Amino acid sequence: MYESGDLKKGLKIEIDGDPYVIVQFDFVKPGKGQALYKCKLKNMINGTQFDRTYRSGEKFNEAQLEEQEMEYLYSDGSSYCFMNTTTYSQEFLTSAQVGDAIHFLKENTTCNALFFGEKAIGLTLPNFINLKIIKADPWAKGDTAAGSTKPATLETGYVVQVPPFIEEGEYIRIDTRTGQYVERVKNKN
Repeated sequence: MYESGDLKKGLKIEIDGDPYVIVQFDFVKPGKGQALYKCKLKNMINGTQFDRTYRSGEKFNEAQLEEQEMEYLYSDGSSYCFMNTTTYSQEFLTSAQVGDAIHFLKENTTCNALFFGEKAIGLTLPNFINLKIIKADPWAKGDTAAGSTKPATLETGYVVQVPPFIEEGEYIRIDTRTGQYVERVKNKN
């Protein structure tokens, strides 16, 4: 059980039977009267957002969320199939629920699915993932300008800026939180 003084950005609470995450938070202490907690809440199931103001002393239930290790199997165009690595049961997520992770998902990628009750509602990838470059312009010798980069297309279709010495067919490490190139890797694992 949370109180209004516990509210902060990223906290997950349950309102009217649905899980919400606080995406924006502001504490206001007027000269007179009670402190106010202004929150922008996002429904974790359907993505709707709204603003709400709470007074000090109000209580909230903690959202009963659970993470389970899942393996990405395939996409049928409108949904993404994941298999639980311990029970082998399959769950389907929509592209909205997968979010930006779509850019880094390839078959057999292990990730964590967020569950509310028995329903999968979101996805968390590992912080770093290795992907193969399938298309990159060749390096022009003498092109050594500091800070120069070139676009490279990854096996998932995502385009990332890489240093000019990176070539087609190589594997690179991507930070899934920012979507940026981190380093070149020798092997794909």
